[in-house]
Amino acid sequence: MTEARSSNLIDLDRKYQNLRLDLSLGVLALVSLILLGTLGYHFLEGWSGIDSLFMTVITLTTIGFGETHPLDERGRIFTMVLIGLGIVIITYMGNRFTQALIEGYFQKTIKFRQQTKIMESLNNHYIICGFGRAGRQVTSEFDHEGVPFVVIDSSLEQIHAAENLGYKAIQGDATLDEDLVRVGIERAICLICTLPSDAENLYTVMSAKTLNPQIRAIARASNEEAIKKMRRGGADEVVSPYITGGKRMAAAALRPQVMDFMDGILSGKNRSYYIEEFCLDLNSLFIGQTLQEAKVRSQTGSLVLAIRRADGDLIGGPSSETTIQQGDVFICMGTGEQLRKLNQLLAPSSKLRRSHHNSEN
Repeated sequence: MTEARSSNLIDLDRKYQNLRLDLSLGVLALVSLILLGTLGYHFLEGWSGIDSLFMTVITLTTIGFGETHPLDERGRIFTMVLIGLGIVIITYMGNRFTQALIEGYFQKTIKFRQQTKIMESLNNHYIICGFGRAGRQVTSEFDHEGVPFVVIDSSLEQIHAAENLGYKAIQGDATLDEDLVRVGIERAICLICTLPSDAENLYTVMSAKTLNPQIRAIARASNEEAIKKMRRGGADEVVSPYITGGKRMAAAALRPQVMDFMDGILSGKNRSYYIEEFCLDLNSLFIGQTLQEAKVRSQTGSLVLAIRRADGDLIGGPSSETTIQQGDVFICMGTGEQLRKLNQLLAPSSKLRRSHHNSEN
């Protein structure tokens, strides 16, 4: 299926390239014919350059003016040949130009240039590969939180659907390096693969990691075997809708109140509390201090649920004696105001990766 979509995109691109080449050759042929006619009249009839050019133009355009100067036999034969060649070239150009208008070539070219400018302006953005059911849910969440993102899908219908929602979208095959480059893979911070097949998602992750080894890649997988392959292929996180959905259903049955609370926080339905993650500023004054010494809870009111160390170690439920280290990521819960205070306390320049609480404003 991927090969079929790729073939269609390649054929479409080749078609418009050929059309552009034909129009360019037609213009070149017409200019060459005008030059030939001008030189012909100049050398055969001995006319001046302007008279030769004028005679060539009125001959090719078949306006019907009289001869600039009387023509001898050689001049008349040359004029008939010039008329014949002109009719062939102009008719050919007219047909190709009409075809270009009917097929929307010029509109597509303008749109392509606009898309190129938009893609070049993207920086520190997210790339969503595939605009199916999963992709639509991801884009809806990103749009709600004001996260910069772009959608890439091989289906023109899906691209139109994304554009109708006001999203930046481009038609392309995410498994191809050149299409990933078009959406600024080297400047993106995260890639989310929601393509329909495991093979497509695996190819996309591998291509993305080759083009930008620092990018965070999140992929969708259908089973446990695919999850293992995705991780070997370079995916930082792999989500299986079936496995995750089954676990959530079991948790909802066994711990319904916990699930309601967590769903409300993560989805934003509970507007009282939020869970956020904060990157500790490298120059933070709190590095080396304990949570108690930093007075995180007393000054902000937010609760530090966990701390992710720079080496990947996760400290769940850190105590007041837990030492703050360089490169820590704080996972915290609190109201929007509490989390804003925490952000200012840790460091004014620290980057809030997600901002549910901003949507409260």
